[in-house]
Amino acid sequence: MRIVRTVRELREAVAAARAAGSTAALVPTMGALHEGHLSLVRAARSEHGFVMLSIFVNPKQFTDAADLAAYPREEGRDAALAEGAGVDLVFAPDAAELYPGGFATTVHVSGAITETLEGAGRGSAHFDGVATVVSKLLIAAAPDAAYFGQKDAQQLVVVRRMVADLGLPVRIVACPTSRDEDGLARSSRNVRLGAEQRIRALAIPRALDAIAEAARAGETDAAALLARGEAALAQSGVDAEYLALVQPDTLEAVQRVTEPTLCAIAARVGDVRLIDNVLLGDGPGRR
Repeated sequence: MRIVRTVRELREAVAAARAAGSTAALVPTMGALHEGHLSLVRAARSEHGFVMLSIFVNPKQFTDAADLAAYPREEGRDAALAEGAGVDLVFAPDAAELYPGGFATTVHVSGAITETLEGAGRGSAHFDGVATVVSKLLIAAAPDAAYFGQKDAQQLVVVRRMVADLGLPVRIVACPTSRDEDGLARSSRNVRLGAEQRIRALAIPRALDAIAEAARAGETDAAALLARGEAALAQSGVDAEYLALVQPDTLEAVQRVTEPTLCAIAARVGDVRLIDNVLLGDGPGRR
């Protein structure tokens, strides 16, 4: 496995792989790798001969300088995990490589998909940062496909919209949310949960399960479904920043669940902010 730090080296490696007959896949990350990231690598490995993983803590998607400074950076550990999962090349640029002096372009996706849910709390500038860095990575690596986790459902919607609008020649692949055995969605933030907080955090997947179960039983009223989830959260003393039922592609709120619907949640357990989601009305309704 190689580690490269410049776009030139990245493009040369992709060109060589293609010349050898391989298709190329990219797994974009900010490092702090966990099993969720590695499941994306394995999905990419199953379909492509050349797999790249990017590690870049993107300053443009942080609105809190302290949060950016505190984000874990463990390149040696991440590189070892990436190699073990089958990555061929790690692209680990510094900020100046992606945002050189004079950089003045922002990719902005407008509408509900950036202004609601995470956008309402973190500001649409967060998704400006996501769209800008992902577009930079896709243009730099020119992969045939890029792999993202369904846990970050709103990010996935934004990326798909951006790729479609800009006509980027890449297939965006959504992989199921990776979960620990107790049901908690895997996240680099989970390591910050204390033992008691970890137990309380399980109210999040329980709330989604309660909503999905009610939907499978025939309940279609959004208010009634959300009440089921809120009750599950209240049992563990967890308050949601948002718990919403939205159309999966536009993220517009729905009043009745009569077609596939995304149920998304964000909640704080102590000072740890966690997100999760479930798609209702699509097969068995599992997360």
